[in-house]
Amino acid sequence: MNEKHLTYADSGVDIEKEESTIKALTNGMTYKREGLGAPLTSIGHYAGLIDFGEYALAMATDGVGSKVLIANEMKRWNTVGIDCIAMNVNDLLAIGAEPISFVDYLALEKHSDDFASQIGEGLVKGAEISRMSIVGGETATLPEIVNGFDLAGTCLGMVKKDEVITGEKVQLGDVLVGIPSDGVHSNGYTLVRNIVKESRHSYHEDFSYATETTLGDELLIPTRIYMEVLDVIKECDVHGLAHITGSGLLKLKRVTDLGFDFTDPIEPGNIFKFLQEEGNVDELEMYRTFNMGMGFLIILPEEDAEKAAEMTGGKIVGKIVESGIRVRDLQIV
Repeated sequence: MNEKHLTYADSGVDIEKEESTIKALTNGMTYKREGLGAPLTSIGHYAGLIDFGEYALAMATDGVGSKVLIANEMKRWNTVGIDCIAMNVNDLLAIGAEPISFVDYLALEKHSDDFASQIGEGLVKGAEISRMSIVGGETATLPEIVNGFDLAGTCLGMVKKDEVITGEKVQLGDVLVGIPSDGVHSNGYTLVRNIVKESRHSYHEDFSYATETTLGDELLIPTRIYMEVLDVIKECDVHGLAHITGSGLLKLKRVTDLGFDFTDPIEPGNIFKFLQEEGNVDELEMYRTFNMGMGFLIILPEEDAEKAAEMTGGKIVGKIVESGIRVRDLQIV
């Protein structure tokens, strides 16, 4: 175990400074198109919506982040394409939109056919899970800018205007249904890599909690794609949705000004226990950085909660309260 408490900010990612940068970037974005194509939501939700007649078109853009550095270390790149699509698709699902098409952006230091084939393998798998087409993309060779590679993409989805879910229907007493994650997903990897770097461990050694896999392979498990959420929306009265990504539970402030009380949270998997122990990371820092075993959240009336949990393999984890975000006795906000 590291003697000092490792943090996301000390590792190089300061969430508060990042939020300040986003505000500085978007404050001047005041022009808005009118008529067909006019924005239907303000900047800051999981996806942007634009007017398209009876429908709203939803757009999201995201990348894999520094998880690609572990893929480079393991020389295995066939899962990061799934991550790229998942990070985008899950953001569309968090506003109630169905994904329909995707374009990718691959920036390279140098070319390799085997590498490119593996990237393509993951993108195809992610597109199949998401039931959407990859309709194009861009490959840029940038040896003076990129060290290794960066993979990102943009996803287009659609939803009928009267079926958009932004969280405005969330009310006191609504129940929280959490859906398990498949590990760390694609967030917090700057802290992950710092923990491994400061520890005695190697990505190539057996993962101490499961010797049938290596630590690197455990950390490359691709992000889960939550397409079953669309079925829940059809059959239940969903009031709000959240994709739990970077900054952990802090992102719930996007959904509602009301509070979240997680009285029975999903038990974090062994990879989170490993990271917390090896990095001597505070519990609060863990929940403000990682998904901690819950990758998606559905907010709905109590009478629909059990059904939603059964449909998604999730469970009831808490309820909506007046203010704050709490996990048992731990105050997140």
